[in-house]
Amino acid sequence: MNTQFLPGSAPEAFAQAVHTLQHGGIVAMPTDTVYGIAALLTNAEAIERLYAVKGREHTKAIAVLIGSPQQLGQVARDPGTAALRLAERFWPGALTLVVPRHPGLPANLSQTDTVGVRMPDHALAQKLLLTCGPLAVTSANLSGQPDALNAQEVLAQLGGRIEAILDGGSTPGAVPSTVVDTLVSPPRVLRAGPISEAEIIAAVTA
Repeated sequence: MNTQFLPGSAPEAFAQAVHTLQHGGIVAMPTDTVYGIAALLTNAEAIERLYAVKGREHTKAIAVLIGSPQQLGQVARDPGTAALRLAERFWPGALTLVVPRHPGLPANLSQTDTVGVRMPDHALAQKLLLTCGPLAVTSANLSGQPDALNAQEVLAQLGGRIEAILDGGSTPGAVPSTVVDTLVSPPRVLRAGPISEAEIIAAVTA
């Protein structure tokens, strides 16, 4: 497989990335932390390829990225008041919300009835997500290898394994997002990150 290099600033290249995703391909994309590899959320075969491309175990769920808070309803079944308040306060940004999974999502996205959802604070990522809809996304590296912070690092690890890389320049490689379980009250931090537990509790009790 020949992995295409697509400059994110070129309209025709962006359109090619959208076309590739809509037809079952895998596209690497920048986010506000590291590069990720994305598949159309409604395509179970493409999601299966995300596991294969990375060498990722199916016990590790794949997160969903969205381009606006309004897309949360496409991903979550009744997300609940706490999730909505946290989304309003911290999105876009480094917060992943664990919410009840929408019954229409492919089963191989997660082995549980929940899904992790985040809205990245990155203009090119948001543009792609608003154009294609929510995407299943996992980091653009082989399992156990370093995160890819630019398109060249993605190519070094995944060249020939994915259809395209949407080049949006270097990413900051920031601390991974805070992961919050919104199905319990009060919400519980599952993974510490830039947003503290105190900030989470304050947002849902304000």
